[in-house]
Amino acid sequence: MLFAKIPRERKNMGGMTSSVAAKFAFFPPSPPSYKVVTDEVTGLLLLAPFPHRENVEIHKLQTRRGTEIMAMYVRHPMANSTLIYSHGNAADLGQMYELFIELSIHLKVNLMGYDYTGYGQSTGKPSEHNTYGDIEAVYKCIEETYGSKQEDVILYGQSVGSGPTLDLASRLPLLRAVVLHSPILSGLRVMYAVKKTYWFDIYKNIDKITYVDCPILIIHGTLDEVVDCCHGKQLWELCKNKYEPLWVEGGNHCDLEHYPEYIRHLKKFITTVERLPPRKSVDRREKPRQSTEPPKSQSKKTSSSKLRISFDHHLGRSRTSVDCHDKTRKSVEIVDNRVPSDS
Repeated sequence: MLFAKIPRERKNMGGMTSSVAAKFAFFPPSPPSYKVVTDEVTGLLLLAPFPHRENVEIHKLQTRRGTEIMAMYVRHPMANSTLIYSHGNAADLGQMYELFIELSIHLKVNLMGYDYTGYGQSTGKPSEHNTYGDIEAVYKCIEETYGSKQEDVILYGQSVGSGPTLDLASRLPLLRAVVLHSPILSGLRVMYAVKKTYWFDIYKNIDKITYVDCPILIIHGTLDEVVDCCHGKQLWELCKNKYEPLWVEGGNHCDLEHYPEYIRHLKKFITTVERLPPRKSVDRREKPRQSTEPPKSQSKKTSSSKLRISFDHHLGRSRTSVDCHDKTRKSVEIVDNRVPSDS
């Protein structure tokens, strides 16, 4: 059962809500593509089967929702920015590992990637609101452990990862930049061309993007068969601070990093935003937006929380993923062989 009791007048939407949940049920790779081991000599955490790298650090992070998530920090010696990468629906750190290494090298950024609650070796069960707690824990880590400042942080969200990315970005007024890779307007809008936001919708990016002040780059494939390119185009129209988007001609949902224009355009964007003067907070006479979710201890007591979509009971039933869940992510090193090096 996906929902608590639905009011009678809303039952006509039941088929629609079931479809949304089926489409967006979380698909963590099973079994996980990696294991966490402790180096006998150094005592450091490692991701097996990957060899130890001096510039890669593995973390176990506690979230405000009571789960423990895995994260990896890739350090670049010449970095001026730190990029937090929220991956797609059906991947984990093991599948993203080499891609993260290559992106850090080619973009000259520190990169923090992480697994959502219930993904890889992270504990708990996946849910929309758990992903919000997850990205907050990652942001806290780069602030407290690595001394990153808000104005030096770039948030990168791929597909479903655009949800936690925009949720956090909407609450960080001094953020350096945001990258949205094959993003969604909202969960429901992947399935239906609705014109308003319904109570049961998830990842309401269409509403949150208007609260983001920093430059936003949107990348989307023109032949995306999972999340239509119109999602990216409509989000771009709603951006306050637009950057030239990249519509990858012929690109699908899971292959954009294999097009030479992907890494080229991404490099150009990051170089551009790093040259901008530090942004000043707009005097809105209010504090940054708070999380859209009540604390976990309160959420069980509120009636509105009973109306939210719960994926936890649906994970084993749905067979359709919003991402390609049977393919391992490939390194962008293949792409860069076709991209001219920086002069």
